[in-house]
Amino acid sequence: MGVPLYKMHAINSRGLALGSGKLQTEGEMATSLPITQQICSSGPPTSSATSAVPIAEVEDCLIYDRNGLRLTFKSLYQTHKAIIIFVRHFLCYTCQEYVEDLSKIPQEMLLDADVRLIVIGQSVFSHIEAFCSLTGYQYEIYVDPERHIYKKLGMKRGEIYEETASQSPHVKSSMLVGSIKSMWRAMTSPAFDFQGDPLQQGGALIIGPGPNIHVTHFDMNRFNHMPIDGLLHLAGMQMVDFNRHAKIIDV
Repeated sequence: MGVPLYKMHAINSRGLALGSGKLQTEGEMATSLPITQQICSSGPPTSSATSAVPIAEVEDCLIYDRNGLRLTFKSLYQTHKAIIIFVRHFLCYTCQEYVEDLSKIPQEMLLDADVRLIVIGQSVFSHIEAFCSLTGYQYEIYVDPERHIYKKLGMKRGEIYEETASQSPHVKSSMLVGSIKSMWRAMTSPAFDFQGDPLQQGGALIIGPGPNIHVTHFDMNRFNHMPIDGLLHLAGMQMVDFNRHAKIIDV
């Protein structure tokens, strides 16, 4: 089975993005996009192909676990390869449904591959438990409440859509139904908030051991998640049939 042809960019050993557009060195940052929503026929790549990922600038950024204990970002990938998913915010229905599918990845697959699966949100840590209960997610999860890592990595704020954009294979709800669900959860949560900046987009990294980046993907909009099977494949793991109770696919 082939990997879905979403726009992906691998990173070589020198930290340069391999994909369309020119290559730049590690010291160059992505230019932040304006807060807007656009529709275009040939939109920009789904990751920052025109700049290297400035991993050295984020390695000492602090993140928080579900108990409020803090640790450095680099501690996530110093000794292991890690798949790190940055979600938009914990009330986002597309993120919820994506993480529901992440939770279906069998633990033995991760242990056999010696790969850490990590989700990072941008709310306060007190929202982590409710999000995990909602999604069934049982693996590592942290928050970057000030969005320091999101910003320094150049993740987008605002949404960009292409005319021929594909629907995420992990999103089951329509935009109308999903938006109503998100609003209802915001209204019924102990603190009426969106559990993060609703304009912030997420992304994915495969990194480690050490600061060796293998893959980077920055979401253009709420539906532009990197397909999970693509991440598993690029991390050297077997793929999973998410429609059949997390059945492992031999390839």
